[in-house]
Amino acid sequence: MTEERFDSGMRVRKEVLGNEHVEQVQARTTEFDADFQRFITETAWGAVWARPDLDRRTRSLVTIALLAALGREELTLHLRASRNIGVDPHEIAEVLLHVAVYAGVPAANAAFAKARGVFDQPAASPQETGSQTSQEESVNTTTIGDIVRGEREFFPPYLYEAYQSTRRRAPLLPLINLPLTISELTGPGPAISAITAEDADLTRNAGTGGEAIGQRIIVTGRVLDQQGDPVPDTLLEIWQANAAGRYLHKRDQWPGPLDPNFLGMGRCLTDKDGVYRFLTIRPGAYPWQNHANAWRPAHIHFSLFGPSMLSRLVTQMYFPDDPLHQLDPILQALPTEQARKGLIAAYAHDVTEQEWALGYRWDIVVRGAHATPFEASP
Repeated sequence: MTEERFDSGMRVRKEVLGNEHVEQVQARTTEFDADFQRFITETAWGAVWARPDLDRRTRSLVTIALLAALGREELTLHLRASRNIGVDPHEIAEVLLHVAVYAGVPAANAAFAKARGVFDQPAASPQETGSQTSQEESVNTTTIGDIVRGEREFFPPYLYEAYQSTRRRAPLLPLINLPLTISELTGPGPAISAITAEDADLTRNAGTGGEAIGQRIIVTGRVLDQQGDPVPDTLLEIWQANAAGRYLHKRDQWPGPLDPNFLGMGRCLTDKDGVYRFLTIRPGAYPWQNHANAWRPAHIHFSLFGPSMLSRLVTQMYFPDDPLHQLDPILQALPTEQARKGLIAAYAHDVTEQEWALGYRWDIVVRGAHATPFEASP
């Protein structure tokens, strides 16, 4: 009976997920997880999916609803697999509306984002993109050379030898999927995201009554999704060094002068068109101990919060024509010139204000093939 159930489960598993995906999972199976893979095939696919009382399409929709409600990473796998058994994307949209009502809007919002990413792409086997890892797949399959976030052409590897701190913090063991809880599935909340106009003015938000020293700059741009549509109500947190290249931080002790009127941090929200804007001073370059005579180019740190804590993205914006770009291992860790250019703002004369401040424009794309490179965090 066990072998019959296994054979039946394997047949159903291939019909739903696709032969190529299942064969790739089998090829990567080791002695360590062989019993787990057999358990999945016999129990999930042979004992449940093979039951005759619900058809495959219904089971697919039920599975998608449950995975969306629980925030499980396998959702992407089953969204792709739904094409193999004739589920219409409009049916999935209806299911996700139910998720919004009975499991919460944040869970449904995250699921809709994943579904758009799947159905905006040509049909492919569930394994082809490789951007999500299913619990069906052996946790032993990832090696340090493969641990990257997002597309290889745009995102840096966790381990980049020239950037020495990655040698200490890059994961040495395979990554493990953790279940999401309410703290990850909900956003920063109204208390945190209640932004005032002063928050977006880093030149005067220190509360001293004085103004920060340095060249004023206006930084603006849009936060966009993979379709180029605006992402409104996104919380941007920013932090930077002062004009002399010094952070207001106890561990920053190089002999650059501190500015008593500059905290080096601020925040703002995107408007309905996805536009953000803040006033600050241009940061200075500063030395760091990565290698001999190492200096970091001028840059501003960005943290973006979308509809959930899980959607937090962290990146850096650089300034054009900085000779330190070529010497900076953090920027050079990005694998292509196109990816590096994606982190460099453009001077914008239409943003520049006469006798007040220079303007820079930098758009941030949060996902998709043209996503802005973000810092990888295991």
